[in-house]
Amino acid sequence: MQFQPYPFERLSKLFSNIKPENEDSVVALTIGEPQFPTPQFIQNALCEAAALLNKYPKTAGEDYTKEAQIGFFSKRFKIQLKKDQLIPTFGTREVLFSFPQYLLSQYKNPQMAYVNPFYQIYEGAAIASGAKVIHLNLLPENDFLPEFDKKVLKDCDLIILNSPSNPTGKVMSIEELKPWAKLAYENDVVVINDECYSEIYTSSPPPSLLEAAYAIGNTTCKNTLVVNSISKRSCAPGLRSGFIAGDAKLLKGYAKYRTYMGCAVPLPLQYAASKAWSDEEHVKKTRELYTKNMQIASQILKLEPSSATFYVWLDVKDGEAFAKSLYKAEGISVLPGLYLGRNGIGSAYVRIALVHEPAVIKQSLERVANHLKGWV
Repeated sequence: MQFQPYPFERLSKLFSNIKPENEDSVVALTIGEPQFPTPQFIQNALCEAAALLNKYPKTAGEDYTKEAQIGFFSKRFKIQLKKDQLIPTFGTREVLFSFPQYLLSQYKNPQMAYVNPFYQIYEGAAIASGAKVIHLNLLPENDFLPEFDKKVLKDCDLIILNSPSNPTGKVMSIEELKPWAKLAYENDVVVINDECYSEIYTSSPPPSLLEAAYAIGNTTCKNTLVVNSISKRSCAPGLRSGFIAGDAKLLKGYAKYRTYMGCAVPLPLQYAASKAWSDEEHVKKTRELYTKNMQIASQILKLEPSSATFYVWLDVKDGEAFAKSLYKAEGISVLPGLYLGRNGIGSAYVRIALVHEPAVIKQSLERVANHLKGWV
């Protein structure tokens, strides 16, 4: 198997021979890692559970973890999942990589579709599965929405959507999700929506693919799955707490597969994560910070703010060249969109992660805007 270099590996290589003119003002706006402290009550819970390190965790997850995640889903999306409809996972990276391999192993010539640009784990899963790939290109001319072409998609075995979108920030409405939910329900096609940014929004809460499944009458969530994570909503990527939920029949076999993977979440992490999944007040505070950052970005960069995620998908005509120039002149690193897509998709853009305190974001984006004046 030959995997592509990860975006940050490519960025490191791009910057390898560049020395910023002002090394004292270096700021990274590249990785989607919250730079706010993990709420104290989550840290306290982790300390309280430290003694549980003397026990092996179950691959299936502890009951209290599953109950907290089911409770979150019920409160947020008004869908009461059954226990066999959700599996706690070690974040979402591992499940997005391993589930396609589990599912596609049963097909002789598997075919997989996913959005482009994308979270690179989708591509890694396709490579590991030996799957033929169809890219669902996200372009300005299609309003950054994956195009629904049933003639092409009906032959897929697996489709991965990503709404809210990393990196574009685009949110698919219930009506826009319905055709995908219907495709899964009426055909032998499994559709997953990566919903890791569902809790980072500025006004209206983004819908879930499972809501769309219910809306078309698929109350068993046949062939329909979602994944979500605590990393963004709770500023706690180190807890490695996520889940996959939906079709119980699909999850039954996948749960057995997971027992061989060695991906059980340590008990202290599960305990702390269960407290975080059960609380919404800290999420509201975090969301307010991201909303303020998005407003700052909108004002300074003079663009329409995204309604979700903490990313700005900025058209600079040549993302790679701009990233190099910006880093040299200002010491600010952004991620070229070229590294997040294939076949040239995203090459005109840079992704800017608004993950610092508002004061840092304001100062940094003013420098970006100043550099843009002499660029475009």
